[in-house]
Amino acid sequence: MKKTLAILLAITLLCTLFTACAKDEDAKVIRVGASITPHAEILEVVKDNLAEQGYTLEIVEFTDYVLPNTAVESGELDANYFQHLPYLEDFNAEHGTHLVSVGAVHYEPYGIYAGRCDSLDNIPDGAKIAVPNDSTNEARALQLLAEIGLITIREGAGLSATVLDIVDNPKNIQIVELESAQIPRSLLDVDFGVINGNYAIEAGFSASDALALESANSLAAQTYGNILVVREGNENREDIQALYAALCSDEVREFITSTYGDAVVPIF
Repeated sequence: MKKTLAILLAITLLCTLFTACAKDEDAKVIRVGASITPHAEILEVVKDNLAEQGYTLEIVEFTDYVLPNTAVESGELDANYFQHLPYLEDFNAEHGTHLVSVGAVHYEPYGIYAGRCDSLDNIPDGAKIAVPNDSTNEARALQLLAEIGLITIREGAGLSATVLDIVDNPKNIQIVELESAQIPRSLLDVDFGVINGNYAIEAGFSASDALALESANSLAAQTYGNILVVREGNENREDIQALYAALCSDEVREFITSTYGDAVVPIF
């Protein structure tokens, strides 16, 4: 009798351990790095959708543009969501990483925001305008300044433009190159700032606060969609495809338009 009981207990224990192991194997965690606004907020919306499919979405927030990429390259993260394709391509070239786009989700218009001056109508001679200091985003900022007639950019410079491509500068504007995240905090030190959409939102600005925004038919609007990024070879993984499909859902579209207005535009 004691022997039979011992066997039954052993079987029960084995079954318990097997079930626990099976549950561990079934627990599918997707770790995604994201800028706080709007990317992490958008990811929060898809958690329930993914949970219904058996996935646990773990969101890791970042305040810079380097660590989310190196973490995906090393395998610490499964994906990230914060950047556009030109930035990703430059990052791969500069750092030797092997990151690819799964697809675009939304577009954030760049805006010019007031600093010491509150109007673009009477810009003082020698005005200081802060722009992002990384190559792809600086070109985008310069093209916006050209779009509203403050400067003229060399023909053909496109989204590779630098300050060296400015061929006409009637107001003698001083271009102040700063790290993107620093520009909202530096507005009191410059006359205007050209700010990425996500950093403008984090700083409490809305699209209506911008003195000028990239037009919807601009080259930038067609180029700078924010993308879901993974290490090369992982783009067709079942969990990654489930994540991208969730990000391109009607639920996310409604959240983006109702929460951010013109500051964030879905492009799926």
